[in-house]
Parts: sequence; C-alpha cells; structure tokens
Amino acid sequence: MLACSKPCDHGKPWQRWSGEKLCQVAKEKGIVSHIAPSTIRLWLKQDKIKPWQYHLWQKSPDPKFVEKASPVLDLYENAPQLFQQGEASVCIDEKTSIQARRPLHETKPAIAEHPVHVASRYKRMGALQLFCALIVANGITFARTFARKRFAEFKTFLLSFFSSAIVKGFKVIDLILDNGSTHAPKQLGKWIASLNLSFNVRIYWLPTYASWLDQVEIIFSKVTRDVLTPNDFNDKKELSQMLMGYFDELNRHPKPIKWTYTKTKLVAKFAPKSVQMAA
Repeated sequence: MLACSKPCDHGKPWQRWSGEKLCQVAKEKGIVSHIAPSTIRLWLKQDKIKPWQYHLWQKSPDPKFVEKASPVLDLYENAPQLFQQGEASVCIDEKTSIQARRPLHETKPAIAEHPVHVASRYKRMGALQLFCALIVANGITFARTFARKRFAEFKTFLLSFFSSAIVKGFKVIDLILDNGSTHAPKQLGKWIASLNLSFNVRIYWLPTYASWLDQVEIIFSKVTRDVLTPNDFNDKKELSQMLMGYFDELNRHPKPIKWTYTKTKLVAKFAPKSVQMAA
C-alpha cells in the first residue's frame, strides 16, 4: 500500500504523507486516474492507518538492557506491597535548563471564541534546574530547584529528601536512577553509605538511553503541560515559586502512575529465547 511506504521511496522530499500528497503520487504512478484526498483519508480511517502522524521511539544500546530493566519493573509491579512492608521505590531525575521567559507584551486570558494570547517575543530571565523524586506506590513527589546541575546539587537534594517527612518510617528506600553524570554512579553508593541513615538505601541503575522506564519523566511531562506552556515568568524566583506551588498541589491529591509495562512484556520482546523459556 502506498500509504505504508515512505515518500522518499517514490522520489519525494516529504517526511510524511497527507491525503493530498497520496493523491498526487497515486495519480503520477497511474494507480488511479482520479481520486479525491477526502476519499483517501476515509479509506485510511477505515483501516486505522495514519501516515501523517509519527511516534518517537528509542532503542537502548545497553548490552545488559534486560538485566538492568527487569529489577526496576519488578519494583514498579510490587511497589504497593513493598510500601506496606516499609520499603519505598523512588524514581529521581532532573529536568534541566528550565527557562524563565517574560513576554514583551502582557498575556491575555481566554475569552469567548479566542484562546489565551501569548506574545511570541520574550526576554530571557535565567534558567533553573528542577530535581524531583517520585514515590511510586502513592504518587507523592519531592521537588527542589537549583541554579546548577552537578553532583553537589544532587547530594544537597538527596540530603533534603532523606530528612523529609515523606520518607519517615521507611526501612528501605530503593532509588531508581539513570547513569547521568549528575548522579555520579562511581561515587554515589559510597557517599550514601557514609551518611549513617536510619534506613537502607539500594540503588537501581536504569539501562542507558532508557529514560522511558523512569516514571518521574511522566511527572516532568505534566510540569511542561501544566506550568511551562505557555512560559510567562518575570524572573527565576517567580518560576521557582510557581514550580514549588505546583508540586504542593500535586501532593494534595497524589495519584500513583498507572504503569502497565511489566517484566513479562519486557522479556517477551527483548530477551533471548533461552531467557524467555526460563522466565
């Protein structure tokens, strides 16, 4: 089917199809002598084919992908039961370089038949780094903003998190992290061990290029939609206050993320046949 091929296969420079483009190529190739773009769109709708849409995906090159991802997915699946036993699964990451932008003209609220109006020109008012921890079992978050994103700021964030009320009473905290330089994979374990905490901390490293396995990324997507789009802040202080207010509001009505990607699905798709049989 023409719609299931790429435009470049037919000598066209487009990256995606549209009804009009499919109509043009179909006639050029003699597939039909005459057809309307609306007819093509109707046929594709009936077959549930949408060649004008695209979905980004990323395959991790980590040779130990299944080995690293499996324990994390086990934690997600068993998070409620572990929580009842005093063990918290916690996803932590950073959303970096969040710009505070002040529009050169005042933002106008929505009125009848008109959306919110935001000036396209703005003045940059500095950037912040957002650090966030998500407790998987109950959806509670812990967030702080910093001017920079280094291991020093990450340690400060962890110290605040470890001493906060939301981890009080836990016996074990399972930290789920990526291998970014901010987290200093070679140093983090020793540094945490030196703190003499009242609970045990276990670190689970995600596979490389597998941010889609980190539940806190879903929180960051919500932040982008709910707070940062459109971006209208006078300075970094106002941006930080708005972000902290947003997380306070989230914690008033916490909801755990409905995670459906299980270890069983992971093994079925990525693991060798021998591993699948053993599982």
